[in-house]
Amino acid sequence: MSDDLKKGLEGVLVTESELSKIDGDAGKLVYRGYTIEDLATGASFEEVLYLLWHGHLPNQAELDDFTDAMVEERHVDDAVLQTVEQLADADENPMAALRTAVSMLSSHDPDAETDPTDLDATLRKGRRITAKIPTVLAAFSRFRNGQDAVAPREDLSHAANFLYMLNGEAPDDVLAETFDMALVLHADHGINASTFSAMVTASTLSDLHSSITSAIGTLKGSLHGGANQDVMEMLKEVDDAQQDPLDWVKQALDEGRRVSGFGHRVYNVKDPRAKILSERSKELGEAAGSLKWYEMSTTIEDYLKEEKGLAPNVDFYSASTYYQMGIPIDIYTPIFAMSRVGGWTAHVLEQYEDNRLIRPRARYVGPTDQEFVPIDER
Repeated sequence: MSDDLKKGLEGVLVTESELSKIDGDAGKLVYRGYTIEDLATGASFEEVLYLLWHGHLPNQAELDDFTDAMVEERHVDDAVLQTVEQLADADENPMAALRTAVSMLSSHDPDAETDPTDLDATLRKGRRITAKIPTVLAAFSRFRNGQDAVAPREDLSHAANFLYMLNGEAPDDVLAETFDMALVLHADHGINASTFSAMVTASTLSDLHSSITSAIGTLKGSLHGGANQDVMEMLKEVDDAQQDPLDWVKQALDEGRRVSGFGHRVYNVKDPRAKILSERSKELGEAAGSLKWYEMSTTIEDYLKEEKGLAPNVDFYSASTYYQMGIPIDIYTPIFAMSRVGGWTAHVLEQYEDNRLIRPRARYVGPTDQEFVPIDER
């Protein structure tokens, strides 16, 4: 057994997966053999969920049945919504509120007590959690603004329904398509930190709600989720100061500040998801008659690429994309969870199919040969 220390499990292979493949040198992302570019422009989020959970893209009849089943699960029990309202009134962190709500969903799930290795039951639980997270998140956002929750509609897509519940009005086609694309882009990304924590929890044969709650708690950390919120706050700082973005980024680097949204643990070139979202950010700006946020972002990107060899990750352009859609900045990371729950569920299903308890070792570096002294002599 090797004693090589791999902090952060850097480069360690822990599993085999059929779900997503990342080529960090070429800047490519693939879900079950399909490029992210093809899926983002040609498939809905519902189709991508089906692909991740069932192994193939659905035909129309399969998609219709799947979508109907998702729509039927959008309603959230009043007891859960009451708790969400209490959390909003207490000014709870949105990710913490989502973590609590998802955990509480298990108490109203008819499959809650089924064996985790019953994959059909686990998949039904995944479908319910995925369908209900938008309802929970939109309600939380409205409650803290003194507004009533908006009940889900049955005639809207997963993406459009969330924007409807969030804002109280159905989005136009451009906004709905853009948000749907963003959900597709964030649905899965290999064995990242939150996915791994979901798998670790599942490997103990704990239930899916526990696994997803673990993943949300992991995503809450600033080194994993949250970067898109940091990016938008950074861009607003530049705008509020009415400072030239080129001057701002030069000054930030001189002061030793970290510019959010750049660099990635896996990609050595520009994140393919950032390429797609940068185009959408530009299109939204053109539609609104102002390219301010897009041009500010590209100025910072170009400088960091030229001077530091840094490339943007998905968070850099999702920030301005979400902001131009009128989405509150502090729910960007919960939206990440709203999408990534599809990948988390798929990885948990894979873990259950060929389970082995995940149990790494640690090298002990503490003291040895300590002499025990009874408490009355210490």
